[in-house]
Amino acid sequence: MTITDVARHAGVSTAAVSKVMRNAYGVSPAMQERVKAAIAELEYRPHAAARGMRGRTYTIGVLLDNVRNAFFADILDGVQDELRTSEYTVLIGAAGFGPEEQAKTIRSMVDRQMDGLILIAPGTSRDEVLATAASTPTVVLGHHDGSDAHDSVVDADDVGAGLVVDHLVALGHRDIALVSAPGTKANRWKRTPEIVLSAGYLDAMERHGLAGHARVQHAAYSDEGGFEAGMALLTQEHPPTAVMTGADVAALGIYRAAHELGLRIPEDLSLVGYNNTALAALATVQLTSVDQAGHTMGSAAARMLIERVEGRRDRAMQTAMVPRLVTRGSTAPAQGGG
Repeated sequence: MTITDVARHAGVSTAAVSKVMRNAYGVSPAMQERVKAAIAELEYRPHAAARGMRGRTYTIGVLLDNVRNAFFADILDGVQDELRTSEYTVLIGAAGFGPEEQAKTIRSMVDRQMDGLILIAPGTSRDEVLATAASTPTVVLGHHDGSDAHDSVVDADDVGAGLVVDHLVALGHRDIALVSAPGTKANRWKRTPEIVLSAGYLDAMERHGLAGHARVQHAAYSDEGGFEAGMALLTQEHPPTAVMTGADVAALGIYRAAHELGLRIPEDLSLVGYNNTALAALATVQLTSVDQAGHTMGSAAARMLIERVEGRRDRAMQTAMVPRLVTRGSTAPAQGGG
């Protein structure tokens, strides 16, 4: 089955079929309907490699580090919903946390001639991302470093951290710890989400006169990472009475560590997550968390990327989300003044 067969079946030219498939401007709704009906009736599927040779494969690559992070599911839902009525297919690269593994996945996406890339908080080097963005339309989600080479979608992570500290201080807590991803200086990103989150946390602690009580525990944003961080913090001589994390999935690991140590949440330990994923609202968890609109972030990233892919915009832009704190049952007044 070829594009010529589709054109003959629809009673239009091959150029018209090509325009409909490319979502080109100037195609009437009636023409779109006729061509799409012919494509459906003939079950026509254009060969991806052949489409790539003509300049577009209608595939979008999404890079993420951990499929177990429920926040990424919210982002992917936003991407999918934005592209649902388009010709684009989303392909996911779950590369793990390692910079080299992520770089390898990004290169594979480029080699397969994907039309554009959405990189979710990439751990690979900034130089690698900039080189990729110079040839392939790219949206970086999470990192606050601006660039003329790629678009960005970010959350005001410093504001989010401040919301959490304000909430916990209002409950009487003073010993408030932060569990944040470690990051790496070698990758040359200066304003990753964890860097901005940590800065916001430290600023808020200082604002409340609690700089001397601040402590940051680094851990991977995973259940196991959260568990290890929780065990390290909660077995200290003077453990914190409240812990905030940079991801809900890590908060669940801390929840598990507290349970193993015989601590009750929120009676003995107040716990706050970040991302406000579906896990946070589970009846048995009821995790206080910062909502950074993952679905909206994904939708915005997909919309911005397609604008660049289809040449509707040639200047880079950054879109920022405003976080809000969703309080649930995992935070409570500090025992004995915190």
